[in-house]
Amino acid sequence: MSRYTITVTSNDRSDPDAVIGYDPPLRTFFLQAFPDESGDDLALWLGTRDREYETIDALLAAARSRGFDFMPLPEDVAAQLAEDLAKDAARPPHDGPLAAFLRHLQSK
Repeated sequence: MSRYTITVTSNDRSDPDAVIGYDPPLRTFFLQAFPDESGDDLALWLGTRDREYETIDALLAAARSRGFDFMPLPEDVAAQLAEDLAKDAARPPHDGPLAAFLRHLQSK
């Protein structure tokens, strides 16, 4: 799993320690931002399901629909995310019992 620090904004606040990345087992990009005081709960956590956001554009659209933004994405981070996705393209799909169980849980 890759993790890169970026800035996520929402109205008049920003989180300069937000995290964006790619999760190969779930085959999705993810975004995490605005932790609460304990650090355990996030105001924004996208990309927790199998193939939920297969492109950065889909992730950005989901973030914006919730009132958050992370553009412009730093060039080095954008390049790394593209590389992370390309590496995953060669991996075989997860078809074992755990993958079946996770798909079952997500369908509910």
